[in-house]
Amino acid sequence: MSETFRTKASSINRALDQIGDKWCLVILQEIFWGIRTFNELLNASGMSRGVLSNRLKWLQKVDCLRKLVPPDNPRRPTYHLTTKSTEIYSLALMATAWENRFFAHKGIRRLVLTHQVCQQTFTPQLCCVKCDKEVQAKDVTYRPGPGFQLDDRAKKVRRRSSVETTLGPNSLNPYLNLIDIIGDRWTANVIALAYHGFKRFDQFHAELPIATNLLSDRLKYLANKDIFIPVPYQKKPVRYHYHLSEKGLAMFPFFIALLQWGDKWCSDETGAPVITNHTPCQHDLFAVVRCSHCQRDINPKEVTFEWIEH
Repeated sequence: MSETFRTKASSINRALDQIGDKWCLVILQEIFWGIRTFNELLNASGMSRGVLSNRLKWLQKVDCLRKLVPPDNPRRPTYHLTTKSTEIYSLALMATAWENRFFAHKGIRRLVLTHQVCQQTFTPQLCCVKCDKEVQAKDVTYRPGPGFQLDDRAKKVRRRSSVETTLGPNSLNPYLNLIDIIGDRWTANVIALAYHGFKRFDQFHAELPIATNLLSDRLKYLANKDIFIPVPYQKKPVRYHYHLSEKGLAMFPFFIALLQWGDKWCSDETGAPVITNHTPCQHDLFAVVRCSHCQRDINPKEVTFEWIEH
């Protein structure tokens, strides 16, 4: 019998438990861009055969992938997105926008998106459907929803990989830096709590059932990645407030898209655990991805992409 631990119900936690593993995110990313077979995924991702096989089985179990076996070539099955995983497209767009903003260095290939409706290149923007304003962390508040409760979550033995996906064989990956940061349950949980105003070690530790050395490791990692800015508030012993940096705040639309996906696909019959409110219009927040040029909602079938040298 697998061990479990209890945390406050969260659609972000539930979503991360299903797709938040680094290698699951890499697989979904590759399939988004048209890679379909086991060997193609193996060559593009750089993961071992055992890890790839394990994650493909898991993604099928949670209904994010379906496996098709051609009658004329049963030894060459292909993997395809389901309706559930197709709706992760909003996450992919917001991840791409964050990556292009902070990692578009000289010599790095950059993914350029074109909206066929307006025939313009664009940056994806997450906007409130009520007031049309772009969603920012400072403009969102939270309250308990109908599904507010405690969740029993399975303990996992996977640790944060020390091998960064940016060192893998595929140089045409649009958001690998983000995957390296959030592709670990505890790291992503810490970032999500920071959007709720958590700043101190003891606040994070009271909320997360994580060993103190692991929490220290995640906080140090996020500071080294410029997601958090540690500011000392006590000298003996030295203790820090962890403030979100510009880079950390800019990741917020990705987390809102993840929360909305979790609300739809990972909630139980009681409903959403947390309700978000957009303070500029004072409505419950529902956000959609829009074109920065024409402000129309983005349909995946109306977007093309190309890689350019920055």
